[in-house]
Amino acid sequence: MTFRSGFMLVAILLGLLGCSSVSTHYYTLLPAATGNSPKNGEAAPFQLEILPVRVPVQVDQPQMVIRQNNGRLAILDNDRWSSALADEFQSALSDRLEQQLGIRNLSGLPRDPDKPVMSLRADVRRFESVPGYYALVDMVWNLTLSTSGEKRRSLNCSSVVRETAGIELNSLVLAHQRAIESLAQSIAVTARAWARNPAAGCP
Repeated sequence: MTFRSGFMLVAILLGLLGCSSVSTHYYTLLPAATGNSPKNGEAAPFQLEILPVRVPVQVDQPQMVIRQNNGRLAILDNDRWSSALADEFQSALSDRLEQQLGIRNLSGLPRDPDKPVMSLRADVRRFESVPGYYALVDMVWNLTLSTSGEKRRSLNCSSVVRETAGIELNSLVLAHQRAIESLAQSIAVTARAWARNPAAGCP
């Protein structure tokens, strides 16, 4: 190989390296599938409707946003959710509630007019990711039960769940998955009790 051809080969390799970009990693709040059997062995006696979830605008984007010790937020361009965070959160919450209640989310689908509908509206006030410390979800949620006779009643509740997380992003994501699992369990237990007894309250 001549000096000239060797120089050109090095130049081409350096050019290719300069054009290459850092790989992007994608994460999801959805846990691995575990089946559809309700955890208490009995399907809920109502239909389920999960309305769009609202999350803080600071974190509602494809990129992961982490909180630093100095109070700053860092946007990780190469570490992203598989979709916008509000959609991720709603999909994960819907999946966990379906598992807890043994019924499917019928939002936007035809329903049985003779069966009550339990609607859930969730407003996430805080969604914090602090590497090496915790993942936190602070959520206000509303249940509305509607019957064929146009009778409606509502229940307003709130929950704060904090899960320990390691320094790795995978650990943070798993901590958020556990937080959503805990939220779904509280909502499911409350919905079942409140459907049977209007005097039942929040957890």
